[in-house]
Amino acid sequence: MSVHFEERSGAALCQTPWGSWYQTMEEVFIEVNVPPGTSSKDIKCSLGTKHIELVVKGKEIFKGKLFGSTVGDEATWTLEDKKLIRIILMKTNRDAGNCWTSLLEEQYAADPWLQDQMQRKLTLERFQRENPGFDFSGAEISGNFHGGGPDFSSLQK
Repeated sequence: MSVHFEERSGAALCQTPWGSWYQTMEEVFIEVNVPPGTSSKDIKCSLGTKHIELVVKGKEIFKGKLFGSTVGDEATWTLEDKKLIRIILMKTNRDAGNCWTSLLEEQYAADPWLQDQMQRKLTLERFQRENPGFDFSGAEISGNFHGGGPDFSSLQK
């Protein structure tokens, strides 16, 4: 699991009717607001490598094919304070260029500005990993950052 880069730099949240979702290079986080007093018995959550389904108190919140593939047996969900469901999905492709543009195929898509912000965050996270010890929390990035930014791996050190 990555050092929680988004906690230092702020997550690029994609708002939805039921809550929000955001991502790091390794994980996708889903936060679902549910009625206060919800118990775990009221929740049916199915997490697969390519599909997800969430039903709360018999009402379908979302169901469909994920934008990208995940490691199914590493997915978790929790109910916090009987009012928030937090789902964590581990991406199969953990590259900075693997920026999900929507949570589900053709559903809960980030608008173009937010997609840009998400890709910036993933690129900064990549730079942080490649340069441990540097603080990128207040950093801004410009230029060619799409697809994870420039590839410096061929440069001699």
